[in-house]
Amino acid sequence: QLRLVESGGGLVQSGGSLTLSCAVSERPSGLYIISWFRQGPGSAREAISCISNSGGSTDYAASVKGRFTISRDNAELTVFLKMNNLRPEDTAVYYCATRAFKKDCRDSEMSKEYTAWGQGTQVTVSS
Repeated sequence: QLRLVESGGGLVQSGGSLTLSCAVSERPSGLYIISWFRQGPGSAREAISCISNSGGSTDYAASVKGRFTISRDNAELTVFLKMNNLRPEDTAVYYCATRAFKKDCRDSEMSKEYTAWGQGTQVTVSS
């Protein structure tokens, strides 16, 4: 069964940077996307970024656009989320997840469509 493991979370001051990693245990068959979600205290889970298996399609939530960058290393089956200019409101548990049978990141924000999830990594931004 496909497994995803996030890492790279931690405590950082406002304005700082972190890079999260999502290691995938095996290459999913066919077309798929990998997305990052986050869930802050008392908040619903929010889709924040997506990348297709080719890397040719990416998408970002308005709240992180221009500050976060998603990328992937297909050889290592790892997806990265580079987070710059972090703000206290970015504090959340960050999850990566895969969605099969999808070639691009359009309409990729529905968490119920994702079939494999990591355990999450905590990001805390102090003011």
